[in-house]
Amino acid sequence: MAWVYLFIAGLFECGWAIGLKYTVGFTKPVPSFLTIAAMVISFWLLSIAMKTIPVSTAYVVWTGIGAVGVAILGMILLDESRDIMRILFLLMIVAGIVGLKLVSPSPAAT
Repeated sequence: MAWVYLFIAGLFECGWAIGLKYTVGFTKPVPSFLTIAAMVISFWLLSIAMKTIPVSTAYVVWTGIGAVGVAILGMILLDESRDIMRILFLLMIVAGIVGLKLVSPSPAAT
């Protein structure tokens, strides 16, 4: 279950990172509230996952999900570059995340 929490935490990291763009320096109340809420949820779920997943693995996976997710959302929502090399390097990050999951010991049930 810790890996599920970690994955969801990574998705919320994507949400708050993209949300920062829409807060316009925290001058827009609704995007600011949603961004801060996503931050809190992301950190909370990360902390739950870290009860059983080693901090080094959890943090790298969390930031990796966030980095790849934000890059994909940037391509979709913000018309950022879809260059083939950029996509290749994002796939390398995904391979690293999957690799860490495969070589990490299974945590005890939370």
